[in-house]
Amino acid sequence: MGTLASRRTLGTALLLAPLTCLADSSFEVYGFGMVDYVQAFDRPNPDWVGALRPSRIPTNASSVGSDGQATLSVRQSRLGVNSSTMAGDSELTTKFEFDMYGVGPDEGQTTIRLRHAYGEWKSILAGQTNSVFMDGDVFPNVIDYWGPSGMVFLRNPQIRWTPVQGDQTVAVAIETPGSGVDNGLDPNTTAGDNEYPDLTAHFRQVGDWGHFQVAGILRQVGYDTPGAPDGSPDDSELGWGVNLTTTINLLEKDRLILGVVHGDGISNYMNDGGVDMAPDGNAIDPDYQVVPLTGLISYYEHAWNDRYSSAIGYSSTEIDNTDFQGPDAFNKGEYASTNLLYSPNDKVMMGVEYLFGKRTANDGDKGYDRRVQFSVKYSFSSGNLL
Repeated sequence: MGTLASRRTLGTALLLAPLTCLADSSFEVYGFGMVDYVQAFDRPNPDWVGALRPSRIPTNASSVGSDGQATLSVRQSRLGVNSSTMAGDSELTTKFEFDMYGVGPDEGQTTIRLRHAYGEWKSILAGQTNSVFMDGDVFPNVIDYWGPSGMVFLRNPQIRWTPVQGDQTVAVAIETPGSGVDNGLDPNTTAGDNEYPDLTAHFRQVGDWGHFQVAGILRQVGYDTPGAPDGSPDDSELGWGVNLTTTINLLEKDRLILGVVHGDGISNYMNDGGVDMAPDGNAIDPDYQVVPLTGLISYYEHAWNDRYSSAIGYSSTEIDNTDFQGPDAFNKGEYASTNLLYSPNDKVMMGVEYLFGKRTANDGDKGYDRRVQFSVKYSFSSGNLL
């Protein structure tokens, strides 16, 4: 047995150890409460009254009702937690974040939607966050939830390696695949088939002038026939894409946003519009092909003073329809907006925004969604709780 003095020294060390760990750690709760009042002048898809999404605009407006629709929504409200702690000789960071905007089977609902859930240690990130093919910095300062259609925007489960970090960044990842297949006029019922993960990479250069990013993707886009013997007919094609984006700082606080993306079978990564694969040919031989897509975004952000700012711009997504797609298949989606935002401090934002959306179908029919949105947002942050 040790002496009383040595036992006291050991006890003091054990008590101080947790305090030392806490000193190397941080935990923050953050988020905001937000309400959107949308006054639509046309009649939008009932599940998309709260956000402008061109691919969901009906080309036959009478199918959803008469013009004019109002809604108030809290679905943009958000809650998240950040943590940081030392793991060995390096920092381990984690993020978990969700909002209340239902999509997919929850379209039109106010329900929990996961945004981020990941950890990062040294050069390895694992979990769900922004795709490596995406550039989050080109999302303009708009209050519409969905945002411009013609940019890559997908938060995707992934394993990412970032061997170069700093003003120059190089990142490579494998990401969960997803093949959006349009059956078109094919009498068979086909579904996406995802045998391998998508491979994504980007190079990013940051400076006082702004930033530039070039990103690429390679993926297998496939389909099969559920319920048929061996899933046949089935097939797959190579999908690929290149995404070029930049932001340029102008004047004192202004910013120009530009982006162009092009590829085959990449609609799964777009913010809106298109399919990855669709049938070509005819009913006897519906030869499925990857669908070419081009997306554009151009926005300008201007600070009138320390409290007032505006963003104005245009974006589009356009695909090259195959011969055997239906007449109402998506061909082009256009999105434009302008706003005036007021931020009296870093916790409060109020703003009004005019939005214009247009959908063109494969047969040339067009649908429109014109609306005004007024939003109020109250933000909070706990700071370091440890």
